[in-house]
Amino acid sequence: LERLATQASSQADKQSGDAEIQYGAALANSTLAEVAEEVRDKAQARAASEAGMKYAERSIALKGDVAEYHRLLGTLCGQAAGAVGGIGALKFGRCALDEVNKAVSLDPKAPINYLSRGIGNYYLPAMLGGGVELAIRDFQKAVELDARLAETHMWLGIGLRKANRNAEARKAFEKAVALNPARVWAKQQLEKTPAQ
Repeated sequence: LERLATQASSQADKQSGDAEIQYGAALANSTLAEVAEEVRDKAQARAASEAGMKYAERSIALKGDVAEYHRLLGTLCGQAAGAVGGIGALKFGRCALDEVNKAVSLDPKAPINYLSRGIGNYYLPAMLGGGVELAIRDFQKAVELDARLAETHMWLGIGLRKANRNAEARKAFEKAVALNPARVWAKQQLEKTPAQ
């Protein structure tokens, strides 16, 4: 992943006028940041998310009406917020919220936009405008738009479990595992969720 992100970044630096190539570099860095976060490497997660933000911002500067570009920038900002924590997370958190909301307004029928907004709401405290109930509603909307996306069921399960709705959470995790049996994290979430 590091090699792929470096290659994509290098290509984007050489072709700075191509929005899709900028998006590709942003996506590669976001994937690297996600994996780094899952293995608890906060330094790499921060470096990859901040590098990806640069490319996502370039893609938006070139084509500002593409919802996916805004969604990805919001995701990268959220990843950076998680990696830096503390007061620094507020700046990145605002970026995440603004960009994902922009993506939803540009394409209200894309389930990934609601998934991304739901993840942001999950991590954003209710006193700052987020919270688990908002997250669950976004995850449910994503499932309603496309019930074949395993990731939406997994995050719905995570939200439901946090809301102490374990039986419903288990059903969501079971669906996520059925749709993508190779997703280890979904299996782990299912295993640690009580039946009731």
